[in-house]
Amino acid sequence: MLKSEKFFSKRDASTPAGAAQPSGDKPGSGLAVATPAIVSSPRMVPASIASGPGSLSNAAGSGEARSKLIVGPNIKLKGVEITDCDTLVVEGRVEASISSRVVQISDRGAFSGHAEFDVAEIRGEFDGDLTVRQKLVVYSTGRVSGKVRYGKLVIEEGGQLTGDVQLSVAGAPGGAKGLTVAVDNG
Repeated sequence: MLKSEKFFSKRDASTPAGAAQPSGDKPGSGLAVATPAIVSSPRMVPASIASGPGSLSNAAGSGEARSKLIVGPNIKLKGVEITDCDTLVVEGRVEASISSRVVQISDRGAFSGHAEFDVAEIRGEFDGDLTVRQKLVVYSTGRVSGKVRYGKLVIEEGGQLTGDVQLSVAGAPGGAKGLTVAVDNG
């Protein structure tokens, strides 16, 4: 049987952490006690800082961990500014301001406020000011309303897009100033 004073005693400095040490109960008994190793966790550096601006694809391929906020079903997040978030997944309700890389709003999710994303995938509801620098995808269950600016637009049959909708200057081919889109919801 192990004695607690032997089990929790200091380890020999010459034995590396995590290595087994003889218990000292009986010489040659073969009973050894492992000492725990202290491992420090690596520091996380946001991809935008580590890789520099405009290198999201490089950071994604490196296996670097990215920040992700998931607002689950029946959760309401109200009156906040969300910062340093790479991916936002909305399954509940969010009223906020955010600038991020990706948003995914589930079919039961809802977002209202001011938002800027590289890519937005809307299956639920969005109401407010939405700027999507690259690609806005509105799925068949999605409803987007308000002031909307986008680089590329995909609307699945059944998806709804209403309000002040324009192609952003950055996403416009040939440097067009903007394109007003009228969508018939009838």
